[in-house]
Amino acid sequence: MSKSAKNFQFCIKFPWDANQETTQNPKSSKSQSPCEFDTPWLFKSAKTIGSLAINAFNAINNQENVVKKTKKLSSEEQAEVEQRAFALALVSGKNATVLEFYSPKCSLCNSLAPFVNEVENRNSDWVNIVMADAENEQWLPELLHYDINYVPCFVLLDKNGMALAKTGVPHSRHHVIAGVSHLLKMKRPQK
Repeated sequence: MSKSAKNFQFCIKFPWDANQETTQNPKSSKSQSPCEFDTPWLFKSAKTIGSLAINAFNAINNQENVVKKTKKLSSEEQAEVEQRAFALALVSGKNATVLEFYSPKCSLCNSLAPFVNEVENRNSDWVNIVMADAENEQWLPELLHYDINYVPCFVLLDKNGMALAKTGVPHSRHHVIAGVSHLLKMKRPQK
């Protein structure tokens, strides 16, 4: 065999080896190792993309863990929160309160949520909007008092809590939006 074949070395470079070399001799920029090589740019960019993918995956997992850790309220707790909001709305001194009876299973009710939030934000100076789960038995007295037979149903109350009007049987999303708009026009303060 030739002399050069005997001197062949197999090099493995670990990331922690580079740190040890610079900490042992910080003045020398080159290490004493015969296996020194720089990674091609293609592998450096693949490493960067891989680390970004791992970081994104970890961030998504952390968000899912936060969502899983939030406690879902029981029906009694949910009813208590809604009834407190209703009581606060009635004593707030605003001109009107709109009580929305909904069902969590109702797709029409769920599709109206952004509209209701927008209406509440635009008219927050004179009206409160409170949601009431019609499937929760805690709301049974109000369901009977306001004669709620369908969802979604919006009931307009004056500042004393007296019912002035309610929306009709919902035939479509457009029909419900028109009904809510009509209720708000009844009590909107004149400028």
